[in-house]
Order: sequence, then C-alpha cells, then structure tokens
Amino acid sequence: MRGKGRVERQVDIVRAHVLAGRSFDCLGEMDAAFAEWLPIRRGQVHRTHGRVIGERAAADRAALTPLPAVPYLVADQHIRRVGKDCLVSFEASLYSVPATMVRAGQYVQLRVTPAMVAVHALPADGGQLLTAHPRATRRGSWVTDPAHWDGLPDGHTRAVTAGPPGEPGPRRRGTDDAAGPGPLSALLSGHPAAAVPVARRPLADYDTAAGTGSLRDPGEGRQ
Repeated sequence: MRGKGRVERQVDIVRAHVLAGRSFDCLGEMDAAFAEWLPIRRGQVHRTHGRVIGERAAADRAALTPLPAVPYLVADQHIRRVGKDCLVSFEASLYSVPATMVRAGQYVQLRVTPAMVAVHALPADGGQLLTAHPRATRRGSWVTDPAHWDGLPDGHTRAVTAGPPGEPGPRRRGTDDAAGPGPLSALLSGHPAAAVPVARRPLADYDTAAGTGSLRDPGEGRQ
C-alpha cells in the first residue's frame, strides 16, 4: 500500500513528540498531553505538500462526499468450470447454471458474498450475470433451480446395444437374432471359458444363505 508508510510515520511522530521521556498514571493524562501538542502540530508546515497541516486537513475534509445509500459490496471472486450437468462447485457445494447460457467445460466467475453466490460469464464470454443463488449454509449442499436443466439431453433416444450391420433401430439385450449371433456372442463362443459347464442350484439355496428360508429335504417329493 502506498499510504502505509505515511500512516506509520504519524505514529512515530506522536511517540517522539508526546510520549518520549514522559510517564503517565492514566489514559486521561496521556490524552491531555496529546491535546496540548495537537495545535502545535496542526500549525506546522508539512514538508511534503508545503502547506499548513491544519489548513490542508480542512480542505481535505470539505472535499469528502457523503457515503452512498447502497453499502459497498465486498465479494470474493473465484473461477470455476461448468460440468456436463450444468453444476459448478464452491466450498464442496454445487450450484446450478442455466444450460441454455453455458456449455460443458466453460469457465465462469463466481462472485461470493456472505449471503449470495452470483455466477457471471468471463469477460471474454460477455461478462453477463448468468444466475444467483443463496449461499449454502452447509457443506455438500445442492443449491439448484430445476429450470436450469431445460435443454439437457435426457437419454430417451439412447440405444441399449448396437444391432448387427443393416438392422434398423436398437436391439434389446437378451433377444435372439435370426440373422446370427452378434459380435459379443461370436467373441464369447470362441473363448475356452465358454465351454466350462456352469452348475445350477435351486433358488431355495440362496434363501438359506440369506437367512430367509431353509434347504429343501433331499427326500422330499420322493415316493
């Protein structure tokens, strides 16, 4: 800070002209000594601007304007990356961003106050306000607006498995194909593991293992 040295210099001046070589029994005596010295200091010419200190102080005070009606907003700024689900992370909580205004992987700027999290586009992307949310009060929270997800793919057109060449549309798992086995079936049929016999056991065995049933009597049902 440019003014840091000047402020600290004033402390040194008071120590040298008011406190040095003196002892005080209470704060009142110290304040009285400072009040006695202050008119002397204000009547001196400042070596930097060459004006009487008291006169310069009065001019500076007259130049001050009233405080604005809206308090000065102090906000922390952070850069975050938008996920494919249109969420950005801040302090282990997730905040939604409108899908129609961003793209996956885009970087945005978060302006965070004690009460709000405002998401802005970077200056290169226009710098506009994208959305604002109340700040999460607990880590790991989701602060979202369901309308922000409008326009995201919902997967209803996604195929389960690919069919053989030339077959229109997706195939369902477990269906037989009259045209022949699919690529996965052909791959497994030539593997030695495919020839290993697999033992079968009744479902009651699994009930017994889970403690929900008992094994059937081997002689049950025999004549």
